[in-house]
Amino acid sequence: MSIDQIERIVQGGEELFLKAGIRNVTMDDIARHLGMSKKTIYQVFKDKDELVMALVRKKLNEDEEQMNVILKSSKNVIEEMINMMKCSEEIFARINPIVVHDLQKYHPEAWKQFQTFKSAVVVQKMEELLTKGIAQGYIRPEINIKIIARMHVNMIEMGFNNSIFPQTEFNIWKVQTQILEHFTYGICTLKGIKLLNEFKNIKDELN
Repeated sequence: MSIDQIERIVQGGEELFLKAGIRNVTMDDIARHLGMSKKTIYQVFKDKDELVMALVRKKLNEDEEQMNVILKSSKNVIEEMINMMKCSEEIFARINPIVVHDLQKYHPEAWKQFQTFKSAVVVQKMEELLTKGIAQGYIRPEINIKIIARMHVNMIEMGFNNSIFPQTEFNIWKVQTQILEHFTYGICTLKGIKLLNEFKNIKDELN
């Protein structure tokens, strides 16, 4: 089977998972959605769990590439954080919270892969950002970079916790926005806060 066909199967699974959650989508559903036989899908993925693993790997690679682009193209740390927020907004806007729940409960290996990425890649990127921000004078020099980086990554994950923020009461993006804003203002120096407010005012005017 060609790489294009494999990518098409992964993409088809992603489209249905984001709409209905992982648990509620069967391999039959994916086959019908793509207009191909289930046998063809099983030639590549022995079961749904393997397909979910492939999808998680794809999304994590895309997220890492996007983070690298943001870090390289931004003029300073404050702009990087603003762009990270915009990037997160796009990601969270298309995530069905059920997907996160299903990943944790029914696909532990895929969730473990996500957790490994979070601790190895996202924390590292955050540590680099904070270190650069201190050197630029925008981030408070007295913070413990390793503690703050891990705290922030886990705060984002907490925003998806349905027992803390029930979907019936809270909008997932509004929760994440508050977490990101609380974090950003908490780590900035007065110089950083001034620049952050300037970026926020520009964004508000554009909206």
